[in-house]
Amino acid sequence: MDTFFKLNERGTTTATEVRAGLTTFLAMAYIIIVNPSILSSAGIAPTAAVTATCLGAAVMTIAMGVFSNRPLACASGMGINSIIAFTLCGSMGLGWQTAMAIVFIEGVAILFLVLCGLREAIMDAIPVSLRHGISIGLGLFIAMIGLKDGGLIVANESTMVSIGTVSSATFVVGALSIILTVILYSMKVKGALLWGIIISAIVGIPLGVTPLPTGLVAPLDFSTFAAPFQQSSASGVMGIVEAITTPALLLFAFSLMMSDFFDTMGTAMAVAKQGEFLTEDGKVEDIKQILIVDSAAAIVGGFMGASSVTTFVESASGAADGGRTGLTSVVAGIFFLLAAFFSPLINCIPTAATCGALVFVGFLMMNDVVDIDWSDPVEAFPAFMIIAGIPFTYSISNGIGLGFITYVIVSVVTGNIKKVRPLMWVAAAAFLAYFLML
Repeated sequence: MDTFFKLNERGTTTATEVRAGLTTFLAMAYIIIVNPSILSSAGIAPTAAVTATCLGAAVMTIAMGVFSNRPLACASGMGINSIIAFTLCGSMGLGWQTAMAIVFIEGVAILFLVLCGLREAIMDAIPVSLRHGISIGLGLFIAMIGLKDGGLIVANESTMVSIGTVSSATFVVGALSIILTVILYSMKVKGALLWGIIISAIVGIPLGVTPLPTGLVAPLDFSTFAAPFQQSSASGVMGIVEAITTPALLLFAFSLMMSDFFDTMGTAMAVAKQGEFLTEDGKVEDIKQILIVDSAAAIVGGFMGASSVTTFVESASGAADGGRTGLTSVVAGIFFLLAAFFSPLINCIPTAATCGALVFVGFLMMNDVVDIDWSDPVEAFPAFMIIAGIPFTYSISNGIGLGFITYVIVSVVTGNIKKVRPLMWVAAAAFLAYFLML
């Protein structure tokens, strides 16, 4: 165990890694409820969606731990699942089999780019200031997700966002989770983030926020497996055939690829910062292995009918709780595997209880602010666009795209065109095309 995962070398222990894996799993467990509820709108049976979601996350999270030996976890990505349900299967009327085939194709394309070295090369071409901007933006994004889950912020038609109802039980549990996490971390209690989640969930029981389990074991349903190679429920044509022979659907595959491509880039940098495998110049160690597994995850997600499986930014919670190796991922993956059978029990953890862990991770990621030269607009303004763009557009890839395009424009007009590496031009142009397609 120690030799394979390099526990001593990275200053960690088996107990720490197990605890960090549980923290990561609990921070991500909401996907077991949310993804099936969204995919059911596409015509997928809820039981099948739960099975696909849990097994897709389990297989690829364990694979991430084994092949990259870094504390990153994977699950069905939010955003793409909504595109599948409400755009491809909703307004466009496609069968869910064809929608999953599009995800499958997108995953194959990204894997090809990784194996060719392009995805890693683009990451290396990003200026250091923009890398810091991505980390900071991800911190704000994670904190925003936590505050929303805890009911501390809510949507508002007049002001876009406002404070939640202070007297609501969800708000109380969310606020308590933040307070507990900060106090426990300040007292140097091991597993502070995990204890914050558990205690808040327990407090939420009498408040009606934490539901009691309605059962213990749930049956597995494999009817969505091999989705791209099933006949479309809408057209009667095999999903993969319909997707490949329809040019408009290939454009959708490109759109999904752009989202997956840069979401993982930002997530890997955010988790690497907490897991201490981000170098001083902002490069992620073992990035090629991470990107290969993440690309394969999209293929597996489409094949299983789970939507695109991708690296989750909530992995940073486990890294912040001490996770330093792939053992953290393996433990989280095992919990996802168990969740496939015991989903009624796992679903009792409310998202409000994870609020403190996510907000605290956001706080920890703010220290990169001092590494940006704010007196230099060529470096600082594009970084600011990323920092603001990620949480304000509620999208990692959109925020990165705004920063990339801004960096090229500012560099050109200020006479710093030679500073822009060729692949940054390619990435900026790709983002421009991506935005025009939205």
